[in-house]
Amino acid sequence: MVTDPIADYLTRMRNALSANHRIVEIPASNLKKRLTEILYEKGYILKYKFDDAAPGSGLIKIALKYNQVTKQPAIRSLRRVSRPGLRRYKGADDLPKVMNGLGIAVISTSKGLMTDKEAKSQKVGGEVLCYIF
Repeated sequence: MVTDPIADYLTRMRNALSANHRIVEIPASNLKKRLTEILYEKGYILKYKFDDAAPGSGLIKIALKYNQVTKQPAIRSLRRVSRPGLRRYKGADDLPKVMNGLGIAVISTSKGLMTDKEAKSQKVGGEVLCYIF
């Protein structure tokens, strides 16, 4: 049993990227599905598939994105901010900028999971889950 599913998600992605894997499989949950959709919308991953036929709650299959010339991954860093032992909450005015706006912060708000820019535009704050750039 995993005590921190978001940290597990990020670690699986980080390990797959460092090993230059093309596809990574992650156990699914609604939070992880939305996080995957955000990564796809922002161009950090190539494509994804939700496999609900797998036993349990299903799997998420993610095709990782690499630069064709340099073979560098599109995701340089995945960092967990809020964790079960120390939750980090920010108001709409205090949301962090990641790499001066080049990266994204994923925020869990009352309106669902969204990026820091979307949360600022909707004027909602929440728990800062992770930084991605």
